[in-house]
Amino acid sequence: MTPIQSLLGFGLAAGLLTITPGLDTALVLRTAASEGRGAAFRATLGIQLGCLLWGAAVALGLGALLETSTMAYGALTWAGAAYLTVVGMGLVLRPRRAFVPGPADRHQARMASFWRGLLTNLLNPKIGVFYLSFLPQFVPAGYAPAPSIFGLAVFHDVIGAAWLSLLILSLGRMGPVLRRSGFIAWLDRGTGAVFILFGLRLVFDRRVAG
Repeated sequence: MTPIQSLLGFGLAAGLLTITPGLDTALVLRTAASEGRGAAFRATLGIQLGCLLWGAAVALGLGALLETSTMAYGALTWAGAAYLTVVGMGLVLRPRRAFVPGPADRHQARMASFWRGLLTNLLNPKIGVFYLSFLPQFVPAGYAPAPSIFGLAVFHDVIGAAWLSLLILSLGRMGPVLRRSGFIAWLDRGTGAVFILFGLRLVFDRRVAG
């Protein structure tokens, strides 16, 4: 496989995976609706940084630990499931009803959107295992695996950032609708349910694999 063939094949596969709605999409859409574009872009930055860190870990060989160590994978799985469930329950039980945060917590809200995006991906071991099994398939023949894998992770990161940014920008004309408190509360509860389901899925898949 030549470098061009590798990039084209990986770009097609990664693009299809990226546009499939999932946890990241739900988080970004909810953040855009309830906190605005700026917070959604910060959440996107956190999400993509999390993916990039996983890519770096896999390139350095740390991702193999998750595949071979039951204890390491289990600990990260339970941590991720707990985080998603706690955040999800908070959204379901205490949905937001205001679009703009108050002056006192504006800076905290800005930081929170970034950390939510980052932790959502860092505490999901499936991303590491996915990268470990997926990225090496597209390493061009004769090229060093580590830099090639990290380069593909960066490419995937760019695709993901572009897609999420497009989603955020496409919501601009729906601003008046998205700012309605009833819609915000509904979206928070829906996003919370998605978080809880993903948390339960982590645990369920862990038990089935075990």
